Amino acid sequence: MQTTSNILLIKPTGFSFNVQTAVSNAFQNKPDVSKEILKQNAFDEFDAFVNTLQSKGVSVTVIADTELPQKPDAVFPNNWISFHADGSVILYPMCAPNRRTERRAEIIETIKKSFSVNSIIDLSFYENENRFLEGTGSVVFDHQNKIAYACLSPRTDKELLKELCSILNYEPIYFYALDESGKEIYHTNVMMCVAEEFAVICLIAIKNKTEKDKVVSSLEQTGHEIIDISFEQMKNFAGNMLALRNHQNEKLLALSQSAFDSLSADQKMRIGKYAEMIPLAIKTIETIGGGSARCMIAEIFLPKKNK
Repeated sequence: MQTTSNILLIKPTGFSFNVQTAVSNAFQNKPDVSKEILKQNAFDEFDAFVNTLQSKGVSVTVIADTELPQKPDAVFPNNWISFHADGSVILYPMCAPNRRTERRAEIIETIKKSFSVNSIIDLSFYENENRFLEGTGSVVFDHQNKIAYACLSPRTDKELLKELCSILNYEPIYFYALDESGKEIYHTNVMMCVAEEFAVICLIAIKNKTEKDKVVSSLEQTGHEIIDISFEQMKNFAGNMLALRNHQNEKLLALSQSAFDSLSADQKMRIGKYAEMIPLAIKTIETIGGGSARCMIAEIFLPKKNK
């Protein structure tokens, strides 16, 4: 299935502006408040995020970050791990050295208490070769049609994408995407979201016509209504959405309040045909961290254990 009702979130104990990731993440902004206020704001936003999704019928596993070593981006677990329906868990190579300690064995052990894990595929050793593929930040999966979309960047290695697709038996579709200033967009999931019946994408960012046509053709052939967003909407994280479902199998779309507010009435209507939009107020996390609602969520597709 393309969507799940089970997700993992990491409570941000040491949230702060990450200097190491800012090199390639144009969405990050330096804070103008103290570290203490920044942490408290992130805490409050995170708790409201959890409560809202739970109130909509999503099953949320919350694991707190550890105090040490400090991990400014631990709130974004989707970059280092993914959980798949065949029982496999994949660990990914991370570009920023201070993000690599986010990979914690005890997180997987906690997940194993409720879900079946058959194998752990660890690709993190590629960090030794300075080659990176940052999970579902780098790769936007169409699980129904076994396609993996990826915009190539310093954090998304083409050959690693191909290796991942060989492991999963998915088709890779890769391209380059640039922002308004001509800088490579650091993660695919800030400019593209694929749900069951629709896809939100910033098509103007894909400059190469052949690459753009291939992406559009693939989305259309797999039955997706394409909802095109502007650079300005992308900057407000309108590409960083995630389709979920609740335990009643109702379709939901998690997105930030900023993303929701940036959408036009027509775009909201078109998305609303397929899913209930759940706006989540995470201004501190997305402005300072440079990642939004989708980045905060690691979907759990693993088979659930019988109790």
